[in-house]
Amino acid sequence: MKSSDSTGATERRSLPHDLPAWQALAAHADRLRAIHLPSLFTSDPGRFARFSVGHDRLVLDFSRHAVDEAALGSLTQLAEQSGLQDAIEALFNGAHLNFTENRAALHMAARGSCPIPDGDADAVRATGERLRAFARALRSGKVTGATGRPIRRVINLGIGGSDLGPRMAVEALSRLRGHGPAVSFVANIDPLELDEALVGADPHTTLFIVSSKSFTTAETLANAHAARDWLVAALGADVDTSVHFAAVSNAPAAAAAFGIASERVFALPEWIGGRYSIWSTIGLPLMIAVGESAFDRFLEGGRSMDLHFRGSDFRQNIPVIMALLGIWNTDCLGIESLAVLPYAHGLRSFPAWLQQLEMESNGKRCLRDGTTSRVATAPIVWGGVGTVGQHAFHQLLYQGTRRVALEFIVPVGAGDTRGQILVENAFAQAAALMDGRDLAAAREILQARNVPDGEIERLAPHMVCPGNQPSTTLLLPDLNPYTLGQLLALYEHKVFAQGWIWGINSFDQFGVELGKEMARRIAGPHAGTRDASTDGLMAAAERLRKGL
Repeated sequence: MKSSDSTGATERRSLPHDLPAWQALAAHADRLRAIHLPSLFTSDPGRFARFSVGHDRLVLDFSRHAVDEAALGSLTQLAEQSGLQDAIEALFNGAHLNFTENRAALHMAARGSCPIPDGDADAVRATGERLRAFARALRSGKVTGATGRPIRRVINLGIGGSDLGPRMAVEALSRLRGHGPAVSFVANIDPLELDEALVGADPHTTLFIVSSKSFTTAETLANAHAARDWLVAALGADVDTSVHFAAVSNAPAAAAAFGIASERVFALPEWIGGRYSIWSTIGLPLMIAVGESAFDRFLEGGRSMDLHFRGSDFRQNIPVIMALLGIWNTDCLGIESLAVLPYAHGLRSFPAWLQQLEMESNGKRCLRDGTTSRVATAPIVWGGVGTVGQHAFHQLLYQGTRRVALEFIVPVGAGDTRGQILVENAFAQAAALMDGRDLAAAREILQARNVPDGEIERLAPHMVCPGNQPSTTLLLPDLNPYTLGQLLALYEHKVFAQGWIWGINSFDQFGVELGKEMARRIAGPHAGTRDASTDGLMAAAERLRKGL
């Protein structure tokens, strides 16, 4: 890929609908929108080889999408005409691509793929060394509570990017815990989640990590105060509970006021956004859960994908291809929903992590020039673990009225018989959701069951599955720290590429800020500014609390 001046890419050249490739894609969509996907394989038996790519033992199969060589060529031209090559270089070179907040987005620096910004390097390295020493001490039993007993349970108190990434990664790599402390997570302000996390916890051996960049996040602080109350109730008011806390925060004074020692406060660089922060100090729970060596392999996997994204031709570039297919489905074919289907129990929280990454990053309409996008941006992202979904929401995918784009994530692994069945289930679902079942096939099935002719005609329409659901399948050799790092970095880069082409800023979240402001307004001193519906609900809730 060509390198360029990192400042040149910060000026968006054209909006997508103004580019020549966009007009070509509209024509391709008219031609391919109604195509029956299985016919693509009938006419081209070698389609898989030409519509799949690999990198570092990952395999991406996108042959089950309604694209041909001509459409894929126009999609690649769209990326080129959008200046994506220059934008990728600008991203890694620290240009202020987060243009609304006038800062870089350098989460790749936390995994060693680009330099730490000038002036920050010494502080970041020093913080990293303290973080690693603390994690090592915790895993070895050298960190003790107020009564001298080693910490055996760590509970992370955070929300959003301070929770979703670390929670998902700890679940994915849970088999690597070894003799380290048990690590769990609390995000919800609903007291039940903290109560559940404390079941079986020993106050003498429990440590809480308060993960809040500003140390003002209402939900996190409410849980932190509740956690301290739990410790005081069990250990006594005269016991120093500060040794049961650590913090990831850029507000050391606020953390100190809460009662957390300065040597246990780990700063998060301003140029790393929350949903991209697992690679940094926010990853402390993961490092505690799996150990330094595994965490380093996680970073290495991320670097592998960074090199691939930065250096590969677009036609062989996995994140770029996935980004372009997403734009094709969303904007050209009108598919508004993306179902993410990991076939691995360890990735059960991956769809929730991806919801934040995709919809908080690209769920926007305001373009760089302040105008409103004339094309659709982020799709609705949802999903769940594959085999469980097969017995639940896959029904909608088979026979519902909506067309849905699908992404199957399949760690192959050595595995036992159950692992092989899991992989085969993933492949079978992708094939069946593409092929479907027509009326003639439904009749044949019923005839084979010796169903009477009248019943066949009555039941056969209910067994028809239109199929034609487009899907991507991503194969991982196994689910381990390295491949998990590859996977997360892949999706980060996919989201950036899409946001750049759409002409939006993938790195701010002013809509989320509005929600926080509204929550403060409803409960705060300006309650009189509430709308009539909210006033009615507040009054009804108060009556219910009083048993009226």
